[in-house]
Amino acid sequence: MTMRRKRFIVMHDPDHDFILLQRMQRHKQSRVAQTPAVGDAVVLFFKQSIEKRHAKVGKVTDAWIKLVPPMLCDHCTLEGMHRGVLTVLVDSSSHLYELKQLLLAGIEKQLILACKATGLKKVSLKAGRAPVEVDPRRTGR
Repeated sequence: MTMRRKRFIVMHDPDHDFILLQRMQRHKQSRVAQTPAVGDAVVLFFKQSIEKRHAKVGKVTDAWIKLVPPMLCDHCTLEGMHRGVLTVLVDSSSHLYELKQLLLAGIEKQLILACKATGLKKVSLKAGRAPVEVDPRRTGR
């Protein structure tokens, strides 16, 4: 028993080709996601958090540079200020000792008086180095 295949004759319709072409174009085009503008949010965040901190730490930094000898300033990094405590990283134990003696001799009191408006209450010294920022363009990645 042999089965006969039915043949369908498809008429060529120009509108059908146009519709297929539109569908293919829609699928091939990459869709760009609409992202909301973040400019206002970034400016608001900057004004609320970064600008205030920079004003406080900037005043403390200026006073630090005026009061601490340049020889010791080169070996110190102001790490940050939290709850009135200024944390200073010093790169070697000998410089840490010298700076500690200077602070005990009266520079800490002068610094606290000069930075009273920033809320500075105490200076804490730590041995260590500031983290070095690595430029990804230089690492070859």
